[in-house]
Amino acid sequence: MADVAQLAGVSSQTVSRVSNGFPGVTEETRRQVLAAMRELGYRPNSAARALKRGEFRTLGVITFSLSTMGNIRTLEAIATSAAQHGYAVTLLPVAVPTQDEVNGAFSRLGELAVDAVIVIMEIHLLDAATVSLPPGVQVVVADSDAGDRYTVVDTDQAGGARDAVRHLLDLGHDTVWHLAGPEDSFAAQRRANAWRSTLTEAGAVPPPLVRGDWSAESGYRAGLRLAEQPDCTAVFAANDQMALGLLRALHERGRRVPDDVSVIGFDDIPESASFLPPLTTIHQDFAEVGRLCVEGVLSKLRHTGTAHGTTLVPTRLVQRRSTAPRAERRGG
Repeated sequence: MADVAQLAGVSSQTVSRVSNGFPGVTEETRRQVLAAMRELGYRPNSAARALKRGEFRTLGVITFSLSTMGNIRTLEAIATSAAQHGYAVTLLPVAVPTQDEVNGAFSRLGELAVDAVIVIMEIHLLDAATVSLPPGVQVVVADSDAGDRYTVVDTDQAGGARDAVRHLLDLGHDTVWHLAGPEDSFAAQRRANAWRSTLTEAGAVPPPLVRGDWSAESGYRAGLRLAEQPDCTAVFAANDQMALGLLRALHERGRRVPDDVSVIGFDDIPESASFLPPLTTIHQDFAEVGRLCVEGVLSKLRHTGTAHGTTLVPTRLVQRRSTAPRAERRGG
């Protein structure tokens, strides 16, 4: 900084004001200082500035899986929103979701100097109190049912599932089969519970649940079994990727979509409009989830946020061409 000040002909304090973006410096002086910085290859010491200010302008993100589309898109939305607020993001994947691993992740993020942490907890460990988060850390949790203990932001999983099932029932289908996600997934559990309760409330008998692992391959394997069920006329797949595999299986077994079987997904991934046929699905607003996670954790840093509670982001039905009225009820 002293070298920059000498080259620019200003004081070190002026160089500091320019590098930190503070006011009180004329435009001409600012240009002189920036030119000197470029000539000398000077870069402000962010660690020193962080120590002086007491903040690092970095958010840590802990996630238990990077293999699901939902987690990837939530992470992308968090990074985008953080950047808009002038924060960087440090990502720390946790391979095994145990208490020791969670404690270790928080310790490592502490060493990496982050101001607060967002946890993308796709499996429902916090719900059963299997894992707890360390006290004294500003935390927001995405995709969890632990709002009684933490600040949680999530998609309205149950509301979206209800809309999917009601859409198919309104088309005249007697019942709706469900291709669910993995048992340890909070989102899958919420969607499956809402599927079952919506059918029961409508006086329909829930068929046996068929389970996948979020992948298109698992959807294909499940679809081969569902294609053998002659009374299967409507399927609610818990995500669009499994719906893709299901569509392939039904096609291979000669079950036409939507003529013989209606299929609805969940997520509204960009590719779902290009499925054959284009997929009717439930849209998740991942950008809004990410924005609310970042704003929630920044509110905690400013001491204006709440200690706990759940914010649900609404979903919406996107109707395309993979669902239709039941054939015999439309005269087919």
